[in-house]
Amino acid sequence: MAKNKTKKTPDNVLAQNRKARHDYAVTETVEAGLVLTGTEIKSLRERRVNLQDGFAQVRNNEAWLMNVHISEYVQGNRFNHDPLRNRKLLLHKKEIRRLGQATMDKGVTLIPLRMYLKHGFAKVLLGVAHGKREYDKRETIKRREQDRQIARVMKHY
Repeated sequence: MAKNKTKKTPDNVLAQNRKARHDYAVTETVEAGLVLTGTEIKSLRERRVNLQDGFAQVRNNEAWLMNVHISEYVQGNRFNHDPLRNRKLLLHKKEIRRLGQATMDKGVTLIPLRMYLKHGFAKVLLGVAHGKREYDKRETIKRREQDRQIARVMKHY
């Protein structure tokens, strides 16, 4: 069976925040489960989710995923979910405490990098990150282009 080489993400990845690594310097990542309703998981399986403006927050020793848009399920009835509701993240107490301490620093935030299915359960990959300045973004682009050029030259030798 031939592989589809144009596809860059695995089948279990539901959504990616591609711009996150451009706008933020991610220092560490954490996998967290999500508390979802029935229509939300059905909509997720259809890949109707947007992580673009999302972030996570620790409040009252609980982690919450905010501002992530999961579209309403098309076949849902009047009990359909609110697309922008805050969703609870499932993490161990130690992880929540550590992430809460990390976000106390100025400019550090928790951002969703990727949402995917793992053994049938919805997971989100959170990144502990701080915002990049414009010159940091230019430096990253410059380094990436240099690495590509080196790889091109090494390919011929």
